[in-house]
Amino acid sequence: MDALSIEAVGGLASIGRDEWNSLANPGWRLEDGGRAVETVAAPPPFNPFVSYDFLACLEESGCVGQRAGWLPRHLVVRAPDGTALAAAPAYLKSHSKGEYVFDYGWADAFERAGGRYYPKLQVSVPFTPAQGPRLLVGDTDQKARRNVLAHALVALAEETNASSVHVTFTEEDDFAALTEAGYLPRYDTQFHFQNRGYTTPDDFLAALASRKRKQIKRERREALANDITIRWVTGDDLTEADWDAFYDFYLDTGSRKWGRPYLNRRFFSLIGERLRHAICLVMADRGGRTIAGALNLIGSETLFGRYWGCVEDHPFLHFEVCYYQAIDFAIARGLKRVEAGAQGDHKLARGYEACQTRSAHFLRHAGLREAVADYLIQERRAVERQNEMLNTYAPFKKSTGDA
Repeated sequence: MDALSIEAVGGLASIGRDEWNSLANPGWRLEDGGRAVETVAAPPPFNPFVSYDFLACLEESGCVGQRAGWLPRHLVVRAPDGTALAAAPAYLKSHSKGEYVFDYGWADAFERAGGRYYPKLQVSVPFTPAQGPRLLVGDTDQKARRNVLAHALVALAEETNASSVHVTFTEEDDFAALTEAGYLPRYDTQFHFQNRGYTTPDDFLAALASRKRKQIKRERREALANDITIRWVTGDDLTEADWDAFYDFYLDTGSRKWGRPYLNRRFFSLIGERLRHAICLVMADRGGRTIAGALNLIGSETLFGRYWGCVEDHPFLHFEVCYYQAIDFAIARGLKRVEAGAQGDHKLARGYEACQTRSAHFLRHAGLREAVADYLIQERRAVERQNEMLNTYAPFKKSTGDA
């Protein structure tokens, strides 16, 4: 790892698609339309969010950039011959929106004390609370490359006068490298479905306590009671008409929840073109009209639920389109889990379990760092206790007598 060059680039157009993908998803080749093909035996899981195409679609559509307050500063480490050895999707930010790991309190306290919290350096997939690799290191010398990136990100923060580095929704190996390099560890909670070898949806139902199984059957029946039908749309079947309908749903939900949706219509057309085989739209139709939909991205092991919306309200339709259909799809495809997005303890009763997510934070100011470190000790303990408690409410059988 001697004589490396490290640079921060202002967009993915400065990096080759194949070299980025070889670092982000080693052992996979992305064909046209986002079909992921294994190139080696047993590669690490394919994650669509860190693919070149997904991140480039955000940039080309203008969803990230100077006006959005997400300025790309992707870090690239190269060997003396120019070969890319490691990379990180990094953004210089002027706010804390669209991250789902909240640091507003840190920013407020620091600025009230006379500090300047923004800009900060964010290492993540914008607007995406999904776990995945953040230190992209390919398939060789991974520990050494992660160590280089962990320290290079701090150097980039210093060079850009950023107050801090935030690496969110990390996987375990990245998390270990970052905390070893002095980043502060932080935990949070999400709710994921775990596929325990189910081959049919009935296998999943059979694992539930009787009362919970009856509740889910009733909710699913009532969700479709008004002549509603469900279809999965993926791959070459995706059309611009589907995206038009879904974008209306997305705008409606976004305007009600957070005021201004982050993504524009062009973004959905771009991912529909370049990642169509990694997308599943779950669409609900009634009377010849599409009335609701949910967007999912498909990894090699995980279905990632992202956005939902509707133009008609029907009892339990949200649960059916977002949670139950995702479980059905994961079982049908042999996927190991469903990540259904941020927050929502109502997912527990629908077969999802409380899971720990991780992030790592480097705060350059010693006083702020010390205060946040003390806070995070208490927060981590609280999250661990909360997850243990939440999973006592999971709907699964707890004894052989609970049929």
